[in-house]
Amino acid sequence: MVAISKIATGNGHGEDSPYFDGWKAYETNPFHPIDRPDGVIQMGLAENQLCFNFIKKWVMEHPEASLCSAEGVNKFKETALFQDYHGMPEFREAVAKFMGKVRSGRVKFDPDRIVMSGGATGAHEMVAFCLADPGEAFLVPTPYYPGFDRDLRWRTGVELVPVVCESSNNFKITRAALEAAYEKAKEANLRVKGLLITNPSNPLGTILDRDTLKGIVKFINEKNIHLIGDEIYAATVFMEPEFVSISEIIEEVECNRDLIHIVYSLSKDMGFPGFRVGIVYSYNDAVVSCARKMSSFGLVSSQTQHLIATMLSDDDFVDSFIVESKEQLFKRHKYFTLSLSQVGIGSLKSNAGLFIWMDLRKLLKEKTFDAEMDLWRVIINEVKLNVSPGSSFHCDEPGWFRVCFANMDDNTMEVALLRITTFMHKHNEAMVPRKLCRRASLKLSLSRRRDDFMSQNMMSPHSPIPQSPLVRART
Repeated sequence: MVAISKIATGNGHGEDSPYFDGWKAYETNPFHPIDRPDGVIQMGLAENQLCFNFIKKWVMEHPEASLCSAEGVNKFKETALFQDYHGMPEFREAVAKFMGKVRSGRVKFDPDRIVMSGGATGAHEMVAFCLADPGEAFLVPTPYYPGFDRDLRWRTGVELVPVVCESSNNFKITRAALEAAYEKAKEANLRVKGLLITNPSNPLGTILDRDTLKGIVKFINEKNIHLIGDEIYAATVFMEPEFVSISEIIEEVECNRDLIHIVYSLSKDMGFPGFRVGIVYSYNDAVVSCARKMSSFGLVSSQTQHLIATMLSDDDFVDSFIVESKEQLFKRHKYFTLSLSQVGIGSLKSNAGLFIWMDLRKLLKEKTFDAEMDLWRVIINEVKLNVSPGSSFHCDEPGWFRVCFANMDDNTMEVALLRITTFMHKHNEAMVPRKLCRRASLKLSLSRRRDDFMSQNMMSPHSPIPQSPLVRART
């Protein structure tokens, strides 16, 4: 047998994680309301599908944005020909402007510092290659996105050192936790080159406040290490307090800007993961130059650049989309968390993201990660819901699960809630009334819950959705 590389034969991609195992369970038996009503419902995919009708309307009204239309065909040749790795100027300008709008215009971004990549995955790997050598390390607060183990480690040889954050203080990033992780890395003879923060957080759905961000900047300045701010969920903040970007903080405190880098994409904020639009925005000239050369390995297609540039240059559309997205996320989050609370399931208080951090600690047979995995297997195989266990996010405490709520229509969400209600009744009758035993009664309960939700918000099925407090504050 011919020998192949260690990367090819190793498991650095991390596909043996429960996070990816849940996806495989869904892919082998995906839910469909008619063809597979007993299939697995995908609640492990952080995808924003709540505004596609809004986006579709714009696409229908702007055929010139497509090169494959009579209105756009005149741009076909120039777009199809060679494009260098800098990206189209109009694309970079539109993305920079959008990034500023998402942050309520409190900061501006320089289009010449926009470096494109194949999604946030490519952007993170690009930054890792630019900032660290194999065997060096980044600190990452827990719980964190399981894909970071792939994105930052697999091909770069970089190590990740967890900054342990705890539920006792709502998983806040403290100076003590940062110092402990830094010392642990030193004891392991790892040279720390940077700190990666995700703001808003995946999987927590929370944001970092201004004081915490200032403390983080102070920490990285004192240690002379890089700060990577993953801000791919910036526009998903649907409720106060407002999102604060690291780009705002460096305007308020003294710091070495050469240490500051932002990863962004349109996968979450716009709901376009298939377009693979990733962005590296660095305040370090050498990193911008190197990353731009590296982007040759993962460019955004010129056709996609053309569409995105046209769409994001439409100020009226962008302004309306940002408001509409917040409204839809607020509505879905409120209904989903209310429904869970009525069957005795709590979650971490959150105001951002496409998911909740669900607390099932009281359902564990014992307070161990083995017990968490046993519960997860029941949820996957019997309840038929793909949710992601906290251990796959390197959470330090068993019993937490990430549940995505924005990647399905209302009817699928109701089926998922029905399954959760049935599961909770079966495993803990004290959490729901006995009259909910029968399936018909469960459906009636869910119907009443929706009616109660509509009534509380003075809604009929055709009424305007309840307005997010964050949006109300701006209007």
